[in-house]
Amino acid sequence: MELYNVLLVDDEADVLQAMKKKIDWEALGFCLAGTAENGQEALEMAEQLHIDVVMTDIKMPYMDGLTLCKNLKQSYRNMKVIIYSGFDDFEFAREAVHLEAEEYLLKPISAGDMEAAFSKVRKKLDQEYDEYRNLNRLSEYYRKSLPAMREQLVMGILEGRIAGERARAMMETYEICLDSPFYVVAALYMDVNPREEQPQPAQLFTLSLKDMVQDYLKNRTRFFSTAFLDQVIVIFMLDEREEIDQVLYHLDQICKMGFRVLKSSVTAAVGQICANTDALHTSYEEAVNAMEYRSILGSGQVLYINDIEPCSEENILVTEHEFQNLVHAVKLGNRDETNAAIAQIMDSIRKEPISPGQYQLLFMELLSELMKIGRAYKLHPNQIFGEHAGSWQELYRMVTVDELEGWLQEVCTNLRHVLRHERRDSAARLTEQAKAYIEEHYKESDLSADSLCRCLNVSAAYFSTIFKREVGMSFVAYLTKIRLEHALELLRTTEDKTYIIASRVGYMEPNYFSYVFKKQYGISPSKYRAEMCEKEKNTD
Repeated sequence: MELYNVLLVDDEADVLQAMKKKIDWEALGFCLAGTAENGQEALEMAEQLHIDVVMTDIKMPYMDGLTLCKNLKQSYRNMKVIIYSGFDDFEFAREAVHLEAEEYLLKPISAGDMEAAFSKVRKKLDQEYDEYRNLNRLSEYYRKSLPAMREQLVMGILEGRIAGERARAMMETYEICLDSPFYVVAALYMDVNPREEQPQPAQLFTLSLKDMVQDYLKNRTRFFSTAFLDQVIVIFMLDEREEIDQVLYHLDQICKMGFRVLKSSVTAAVGQICANTDALHTSYEEAVNAMEYRSILGSGQVLYINDIEPCSEENILVTEHEFQNLVHAVKLGNRDETNAAIAQIMDSIRKEPISPGQYQLLFMELLSELMKIGRAYKLHPNQIFGEHAGSWQELYRMVTVDELEGWLQEVCTNLRHVLRHERRDSAARLTEQAKAYIEEHYKESDLSADSLCRCLNVSAAYFSTIFKREVGMSFVAYLTKIRLEHALELLRTTEDKTYIIASRVGYMEPNYFSYVFKKQYGISPSKYRAEMCEKEKNTD
């Protein structure tokens, strides 16, 4: 049976001990994860532990139970809170309801009261978890979401964000069949000029165009279509390359229908034919490029990239996916994965004879991809190319494919090592910046992880992970450590009152400062000072 974690909060130790022993926690489905003596401590513990239920007294020092409940609900929306009090005060009860506490109990609390309250909470937690896990509900949600998920996946493939085995596996999962010897991608755009007497949002015209495209094509050819932003994207699946003529004919008919039926000019832009789904990104990119000629050649027609841009008879079979495989391997993979990505590119180059001009262009593409990585990490060319920093000009003039492969392997291995060090250095720099900020601002009582992250311009989740990994403790624990270290110094070197020292190290509540100090060092601040004075006298 899954156990839910409970945190008990009360400023009276004997009350905590009594509640711990009052019921059989495990039999009710709970695990007692910890206890806290005040709201502030409980809030800090909730940050470090995976707590499901908090049971807290109202009247406590430093932070009362109602304030604790409010803070917990703000930070952990699904956490359940049980509040109890020795005061039969309607205002307390009303505030507890307002804060969405699960129960409001009055002291003295019997075992039966606790069992009833926790049984109720257990049922609610079970229901919520069952909702998340309910297979029928999830299946229905998945069924309804599947069309949108399919469209998102296809756009991910067309934009080059999803490719290779991952794309094929996801297409199988989402039940998308794009199996075909050849493909070509087209983008359709409608100039929206709605009639004044029937104004409509622009996106509705795109959906109308999509419906018209699907109705026209559904019995004429195999295709997949989706509306993306202000365009309709169509993937045509061809059995022969020669079918491109039929595709262009169908698109021309759709452009004419668009003007006749929707009273708007429709332009179709078409990329080149490709032979696998990994190359769909290239065809889509060419269709996007062809659409740019609309402003020059006019709208309301079919713009085929082969007609409007020069197309070399020579064909380099290196796809955008293969370039991105190399980038991914360099940034996140190991040596074997990087060499495999390089080998894949080299195999594509070796498939057909390549002219010197095409070879140089290919090399510049590879060089550009490596430079993009360097630019993202603000690297100097020497850091990217190592000892080859000045030799790539020679490679540009002409080397064998084998020599290029060897050069790439050396450069990518060097770049992988540099990036690994950069990431480590970046984490170390972030940690040092955080430490410096804490050292400078620890006196501020409202210093928090959120305010620090806003200053450092990083997300709280990322900062929390990096800081704890680098320092070995959470932000709250480290801040407490720094404040107490400065408090020790002030107790040793000044005669300031304890409440003044508390405010000087970021604690607005002197009693809470004394509580934290004693919890850390096992002795109160005043007693620590007295012992230090005694030691100094004995030394003298």
